[in-house]
Amino acid sequence: MTLLKQILNFYINSSIHVALSVFSLTWMTLIEYNFLYDENVLYFVFYATITGYNFVKYFGIAKFYHRSLATWLKAIQIFSLICFILMCYYGLQLEKNTLLCIAVLGLITFLYAIPFLPKHLFLDKHHNLRSISGLKIYLIALVWSGVTVFLPLINMKYGINTDVIITGLQRYFFVIVLMFPFEIRDLQYDSLKLSTIPQRIGVKQTKGIGTLLLMLFFFLEFFKDETNIGSVMILLVITFITMLLLVFSKIKQSNYYSSFWVEGVPILWLILMLLSL
Repeated sequence: MTLLKQILNFYINSSIHVALSVFSLTWMTLIEYNFLYDENVLYFVFYATITGYNFVKYFGIAKFYHRSLATWLKAIQIFSLICFILMCYYGLQLEKNTLLCIAVLGLITFLYAIPFLPKHLFLDKHHNLRSISGLKIYLIALVWSGVTVFLPLINMKYGINTDVIITGLQRYFFVIVLMFPFEIRDLQYDSLKLSTIPQRIGVKQTKGIGTLLLMLFFFLEFFKDETNIGSVMILLVITFITMLLLVFSKIKQSNYYSSFWVEGVPILWLILMLLSL
């Protein structure tokens, strides 16, 4: 049992789970717009997510511990290096316009983790975009929306029409709601200076806003020029499941409530879509 728990912890802490979620959302975009499975885009997104998330999560820790890194962190560093190499390989297979999009999203991720701006713009000692009051959740949603919607379609040379913009907005709202259980959980850890949404308006109001965003996420589907009843029904199921996870989220959660179950919703969404094909 201990071994299984260690494997699960490594799976989550090394960002494999979140990478599968981003991978799933990207594949769903290809399915929605009638493109075949594209391993170059999908594998790039998977390995880039692991690289980016581990860079953001462990940059400060690795810098602090230097050579006295814990065994688990060393393993994640080696794993991240392998993923970085694979990310570069698949990135070289992508179109030039896609690489430009990646550069913009990569810059946002880099600035999110690295101190670079004057101290007077920040409310804590980190001096990066992550530390600017209330900005974190919107940056994450922006990057996820860009990576999972616009990046694969740009690589396929698909025009950015109204349907694509609506899909991008849906993903943006969806990811924001997925972040709420994390922010509710982190109320016991986050500095008040971060000014997260639950800190500013409370848990109950955060859940209310999340519910409204999920309704908007669902009903935007009917503004698209092309949709079908199967996709709408699956979207309804995902909306309901996400709403339940949001409503039942609390400050004192189990270790895997947000990091496994909430973050796994996109994987479930993809499975339902594949089964419906």
